[in-house]
This record gives sequence, C-alpha cells and structure tokens, in this order.
Amino acid sequence: MRKWLPALAVSTAFVASVLTAPQALAQDSKPVPEKVPGTNVEFSPSAARDPQTRALAGANAAAVQAGGLLCGSGYKLSYVDPLPDSRRFGTLFTYYKEVTRPAKSGACAVFDNNLGVKKHMKLKLCWTTCKVDEGTFLDYAGPVKYESNDSTFQPRCAVVNALMWEGDVAIIDRQTHVAACD
Repeated sequence: MRKWLPALAVSTAFVASVLTAPQALAQDSKPVPEKVPGTNVEFSPSAARDPQTRALAGANAAAVQAGGLLCGSGYKLSYVDPLPDSRRFGTLFTYYKEVTRPAKSGACAVFDNNLGVKKHMKLKLCWTTCKVDEGTFLDYAGPVKYESNDSTFQPRCAVVNALMWEGDVAIIDRQTHVAACD
C-alpha cells in the first residue's frame, strides 16, 4: 500500500491540474472565431450552429470568400440558401456585422446565378430604405449593402428579396431576413 501512495498522490495532482487548467485558460481568453474552411470569412454564431449553412459554405468556399470581399471588412457569413430548393438555380449568401457605436453596423447580400446562362435577377435589401441590384447577370447580383450607425438598426433583421426570371416567370422568389431575427 505504501508503494502506491506516492503514485496515487501524483496522479491525483495531475488529474486535478488537467481538469482545472482549461477552465482557468477559458476565463482569461476570448473564444477564437470560427471561419469557413478555406476562407478568411467568419461564421456568425447562428451560421456556425446551422448544419445546412455550414455544409453549403464549406462546399462553396470560393463563393463565400468572394461575397465576403464584396461586402467588406468585418462581415460574417450568416446564411447560405439554395434557391428555389434543392434544384439550386441560385444561391443567396447573406452577411452582417454588428459593431458598437460610432462605427457602422451592416447587412449585405449576394445572389449567385448557378445556371451558367444569363438570367434577369433582382436582389433587394431593406431596412428603412432599400438598396437594389437588378439586371441580366451571368454570375451574380449584388452585393447590396445597408450600413448605419443608428442605434435602432438591427442588421440581422434587414429584409432580403431574391428574384430570378425565366422569361416572364419568376423561377426564384424568396424573401427572408439577413439572419435569425428576434
């Protein structure tokens, strides 16, 4: 029994240090933001928890990176939406940034054309006013971006409309928020 006591004391001290060390480190450090693999674009907290957005973002890293560059510094990916459904004629990418005043918070959207032929597309982003990009596009519509330092602005709640036409028929007509809106 005496032979085991020193070993037991050492192993108990080791276990105690292993269990308490991560807590001490966690209290003194900020969480590291999670980025879309292969990009420098961060996931928003809701996107990081959404399996569909994570999967589509990972499979479309180049488009996520391009959208992040078009939107600008500080924007996080909030949603990737294949439109109109799994046929995926287009893909809506939404981004937002929330910052403390006096800097501007913002909402941004890019609407990819996945058909490989020019289509009439319209992308609209609204808060108190609307920003619109409409035309015939081979690659994408947007970015449309709304930025404000107004304390009432909630970038996640900005409304996005994505439309695509085949002749006179809308083959995509989606309205959503930039992110989960409380």
